[in-house]
Amino acid sequence: MTVESFQIRVPDEVLDDLKYRLNHVRWPEPLGSTGWEHGTDLSYLQSLVTYWQEQYDWREQEAKLNRFSQFRSNVDGVDVHFIHERGKGPSPMPIILTHGWPDSYLRYQKIIPLLTDPARYGGDPEDAFDVIVPSLPGFGFSSCPDYRGINNSRVSEVWAKLMTEELGYRKFAAAGGDIGSGVTRYLASNHPELLFGIHLTDIGIIKSLMNPNDQAELSEEELHYKRSAQEWISREGGYMTLQSTKPQTLAYGLSDSPVGLAGWIIEKFHAWSDCKGDLRNSFSEDELLTNIMIYWVTNTFGSTAHIYYENTHSLPPLGRIEVPTGIAILPADVLTPPKVWAMRNLNITRWTSLPRGGHFTAMEEPELMAEDIRAFYRPFRTRMEKE
Repeated sequence: MTVESFQIRVPDEVLDDLKYRLNHVRWPEPLGSTGWEHGTDLSYLQSLVTYWQEQYDWREQEAKLNRFSQFRSNVDGVDVHFIHERGKGPSPMPIILTHGWPDSYLRYQKIIPLLTDPARYGGDPEDAFDVIVPSLPGFGFSSCPDYRGINNSRVSEVWAKLMTEELGYRKFAAAGGDIGSGVTRYLASNHPELLFGIHLTDIGIIKSLMNPNDQAELSEEELHYKRSAQEWISREGGYMTLQSTKPQTLAYGLSDSPVGLAGWIIEKFHAWSDCKGDLRNSFSEDELLTNIMIYWVTNTFGSTAHIYYENTHSLPPLGRIEVPTGIAILPADVLTPPKVWAMRNLNITRWTSLPRGGHFTAMEEPELMAEDIRAFYRPFRTRMEKE
């Protein structure tokens, strides 16, 4: 296993093909002024595609991404792409940050400098981290040679080997959201000896609370969560049902149409962020399109959707997590977990309600997220020096 430097170099023919497809879109008939009620708003998507055609510059964004120290390493048959930025402080703590869907490793690009060089942003150099941000297997520039068995637990094993065998860290921190939350929790369950603690922004859908026969045993907070989760799944969970059952069917259309891909992804950024109905309140067009481009230029929508299938069909059960856990609760996130359940199933040592942010908080409110991560891990730094 060898760690090799990596730079993004998308072939010109891929960009030429994209340009052709964007210039030959067949738009659906408008349904009237429904806004986002029936899915991605037509007028917004048309304006975004116009920007994509006329102003967006992939080569400029590619150059910005290549400023990060990027690498690839084959771990358990997966060519893992990752950023590895060294911290600037007396004793940086290593931390691995895991993204989810429909984002990418770009979720964390804004907080990397805040964590590696806190003094530059008015913080304490004692809080510095070595930051590792991998692309999940089958996402972006990480390979996925065989989809079967690539679930959150399997990814956690790949991450453990990446951090210890490839990068040489004896112990490290871990954080994540969405799929990244699941991977981080399995990492804590499977390898607690490797971790100082874990930091999460969500706990996903808590399936154990969805059993219709257990209602009498649930607290009022858990009952509220159960009702909210059932309502959310019926209103918003169609994507999850499809990706968990027939991801390949969906992949044909979204691997062929960049506008179809954009419509599928953009709707989630609108629904799950703290944008208050206007995506421009939380993200620039360049941010949104660069995330979409990561999916498009690598042709990885199919493999990214397939992790939902594997998490539904092959994921082992997860017991109580004893590793110290910090949770940041975001006001506009999807399905805030009931604290009573979290305290019972994880070793919660920090529970923070942030004033702003949604599902993509590292992109939306990077300063708030970076500070919460720094604060959570501060007590563990003395322990790190002893170990």
